[in-house]
Amino acid sequence: MRSAVSIPSNIAEGDERGTNKDSLRFLQIARGSLAELETQLSIAEDLGIIPQPVVVQIATQLDEVARLLGGTIKMRKAREEGGR
Repeated sequence: MRSAVSIPSNIAEGDERGTNKDSLRFLQIARGSLAELETQLSIAEDLGIIPQPVVVQIATQLDEVARLLGGTIKMRKAREEGGR
């Protein structure tokens, strides 16, 4: 599941770009990777690869990541709008 690695990698890459606009772009890419990972988790559950209790645990963690990522995107958007 490369998307699991892609999430923090995109956050780090965007942060290193040095501009709020670039950071925001990479945060949105990370959010897409998070959605991809959620889909992969669902497929793995449907195929019986990951047991349901583990899926619930991972899904809870993904919800927290989504919440934090959403808050960071919101903050960056406000910064972008204020910087214009």
